[in-house]
Amino acid sequence: MAILSSLQRLLDGNHIPYEVHTHPAAMTAAELATADHVPPSEVAKVVVLRSSERFLLAVLPAVRRLDLDRMRALVGDPQLRLANESEFASVFPACELGAIPPIGGLFGVPVWVDDALGREAETVFSGGNHHETVHVAYRDFVRIANPTFGEFSTRRSASH
Repeated sequence: MAILSSLQRLLDGNHIPYEVHTHPAAMTAAELATADHVPPSEVAKVVVLRSSERFLLAVLPAVRRLDLDRMRALVGDPQLRLANESEFASVFPACELGAIPPIGGLFGVPVWVDDALGREAETVFSGGNHHETVHVAYRDFVRIANPTFGEFSTRRSASH
């Protein structure tokens, strides 16, 4: 799982300061926040979507949930859907499933960032595995991810 070293080369090559933290295994964005001792609002959750012709990454705060109907409208594809792991495993071969960094340029996949993510100064995301995270200033994350922005998340209810 060598994506973390590729990510570090990309960050270093763009002179972006960052930290890599190691923590107990975390399978969800909420667990990652707890394991890494950061607010869930700083954690960038990645959802892999499939349009009629390609994959895309939707990135939102761990405290929110994807509104697929809004995303379909923003992308302009009524067939947009959640991708299943068997479909996208080959697109992200250097990543553990459920631990894809939100930097689509590493994979040739476009990135959409929800407007709610930029409310924190720092962004934390998976380093491609379930036990390492990357901490970077939000403005630097935007510079390296080169995303399209939109409002496509809703607050999680207390039952989620």
